[in-house]
Amino acid sequence: MEVGLIGYPLGHSKSPWIHQHFFDQIGIKGNYHLIEIEPSEFDQAINNLKQSQLVGFNVTIPYKEKIIPYLDEISPDAKRIGAVNTVVCHDKKWYGYNTDGIGLITALKNNYPNLLTENTSALILGAGGASRGIYFSLANEHLSEIAIANRTISRAENLAALNPSQAKVFPLSFKEAEAKLSQFDLIIQTTSVGMEPNDNQQVIDMSQIKKGAVVSDIVYQPFWTRLLKDAKSHGALVHHGHEMLIYQAKHAFELWTDKEVDANPVLVNFLKMMNDKNIGINNSAPKI
Repeated sequence: MEVGLIGYPLGHSKSPWIHQHFFDQIGIKGNYHLIEIEPSEFDQAINNLKQSQLVGFNVTIPYKEKIIPYLDEISPDAKRIGAVNTVVCHDKKWYGYNTDGIGLITALKNNYPNLLTENTSALILGAGGASRGIYFSLANEHLSEIAIANRTISRAENLAALNPSQAKVFPLSFKEAEAKLSQFDLIIQTTSVGMEPNDNQQVIDMSQIKKGAVVSDIVYQPFWTRLLKDAKSHGALVHHGHEMLIYQAKHAFELWTDKEVDANPVLVNFLKMMNDKNIGINNSAPKI
């Protein structure tokens, strides 16, 4: 069974490691390929991929929206979201899905079961492909309000205008989000800012955060992003990006194989692997 990941860049992806665990769980021989595509070569690379033997593939930055015109069908959820992170290849047709949002929501509920309520105010940092799936999944949780902040505020405005819920939804600039930070119970960082090798960067300063608020960063390398270190040092609770990665992978794998897999052993082994690398996984934030 051949599956893979398209995106750019892909040098530090842990997806092959995760999916190998799922292959082993159900006793299937399989390979998960990293297919790095430079933006200037996207069209030709996708046409070549159409001739491959892949059963399916994941899609990451910057192609979650760009892949859509190449699909034969798209799930209703992914169509509403306007972004695809999982493609199933069947009978020479490509079917698009989005497992990002459900992956993050599952991970958040496992760690903070009382977080997502009708009184919760959430802030999403970023308005790209990953944020779209997360936004629509959050909207299903009936929160009181959802703010969307982005460097280019028109993208935040366009995403906020799609409001699929009864929640109050409004766009912000990053500067405005920083100033209003204390009003949010949940902050989700959905951009690639802070990802290795640019791990000295963060989208906004966390000094005004509400004590006890939950900050989730979908970047998983490094494990402690600068944003999470900053949030922890100012009294926030943190949620690391590897959990969303593993849960969205679980849902994608089940779409490809039609077999259920268990994410818990993969979560345990991931933390063990990180601890073996001596990166200091614990409840104390490393110094900024």
